[in-house]
Amino acid sequence: MRYQCGECQAEMLAKQRGETDLAYIGGEFYLLTTYEVEEEKEVEEYLGVDLGILNLATDSDGHVYAGGQVNGLRRRHAKLRGRLQSRGTKSARRLLRKRSRKERRFAADVNHCIAKELVLRAERTGRGIALEELMGIRERIRVRKAQRRQHRSWAFTDLRKKIAYKACLLGIPVLAVDPRNTSRTCHECGHCQKGNRQTQARFECQSCGHVSNADDNAACNIAGADASASMVNQPNVSATALPCQVQATG
Repeated sequence: MRYQCGECQAEMLAKQRGETDLAYIGGEFYLLTTYEVEEEKEVEEYLGVDLGILNLATDSDGHVYAGGQVNGLRRRHAKLRGRLQSRGTKSARRLLRKRSRKERRFAADVNHCIAKELVLRAERTGRGIALEELMGIRERIRVRKAQRRQHRSWAFTDLRKKIAYKACLLGIPVLAVDPRNTSRTCHECGHCQKGNRQTQARFECQSCGHVSNADDNAACNIAGADASASMVNQPNVSATALPCQVQATG
């Protein structure tokens, strides 16, 4: 059976191990296979990544990945869903399913681009990646009623998984760091106080006077966290084998 694939998939198939399955998913054929990847490299420094809602990600080098486009799309989809749900017709339900799939594809593509850029930056600089351990964050954090929909639709799990598996492909270690007080602690002097985080965007240390973007400060704290003390859970990605999907054409 003939098939077509990109250069990246061809490189994966060159390292293929074990059996390969042909699957029919969403109207398309895929080859599901596993292949060997590099062992994790030894690194001395980490690129810290702070995940958020207004800014989807901010790294310790100061690069910000704004979420305005994603959040704007979700607001428009939420209004459209409300109108369609109130209509309740068969065509309205069909359009709801179509729009839902479109929104997921868009968010997945944005997360893919962010994850790819973060992993490549870590590879170029010979660093690992340190991420916040955000398991159960929706239950831990309280938000205003007006922000609940935005908070619940936050696709941080998908972004974290994409970062983890892309890093694993290149042998880049990924640490999950306890996020407590990372947004309240000054990365310059280590002073921790609730008043340091004055607004969503502004951080001003009440001890040394250091001023910076709050997300950037949190990312620097994540990057500088003690790996032995702060690693709470490694991403659930195999270090020896990963799935590879190749679209079949024949």
